[in-house]
Amino acid sequence: MRAFAFWATLLMDSRESLRRQLEHGIHALRLELSGEAVSRLLDFLDLLIRWNKAYNLTAVRDPAQMVTRHLLDSLAVLPYVRGETLADLGSGAGLPGIPLAIARPDLQVTLVDSNGKKARFLREAARALPLPNARVEQVRVEELERTCDCITARAFASLADMLVWGGHALAADGVWLAPKGQIEKDELAQVPAHFKVAGVHALNVPGLEAQRHLVEIRHT
Repeated sequence: MRAFAFWATLLMDSRESLRRQLEHGIHALRLELSGEAVSRLLDFLDLLIRWNKAYNLTAVRDPAQMVTRHLLDSLAVLPYVRGETLADLGSGAGLPGIPLAIARPDLQVTLVDSNGKKARFLREAARALPLPNARVEQVRVEELERTCDCITARAFASLADMLVWGGHALAADGVWLAPKGQIEKDELAQVPAHFKVAGVHALNVPGLEAQRHLVEIRHT
């Protein structure tokens, strides 16, 4: 019993430390999230850590680094999200789609991934958290039949390839948000002719020293 109490206390202390880190980061991003949303983000992190042991969903193993590189990095996109529907293409571990769905319960989020293991994790996350505003589509990006006001795609390919494969899913007046590290001018120049780069925004992710940018793309 003493050993169980020790480990239970250790886990609680660890979660409180992660909560403080997350809340500090949210404040630094100038976002306003409810206490319930913060708790749900930490629940998502717990789920990701457990599933990652068997499914290898992310190379990041340290929980504090996960807060920075997964939760806060995803939430940094939030101010640029527009409309009522969002598709997260190549969602993988649910990033940035699940943190955005938690932060915006009014936003209908479609998590798209063709990989069976990743799709199973996404379904479990939507069920367990729970996230009634999130749905999972286990299809290739090219096969997605719906259109959305906003699309996120966390650099699973070049901008040109992403737009060729998934551009049909972007609503006529929609916005495509592509998180990137350093920006290559050649990559921006290769955006297909019927799309345009509407802006490149520097993202200051709390605790992350690496450069982060968000490329905003719209129809011409």
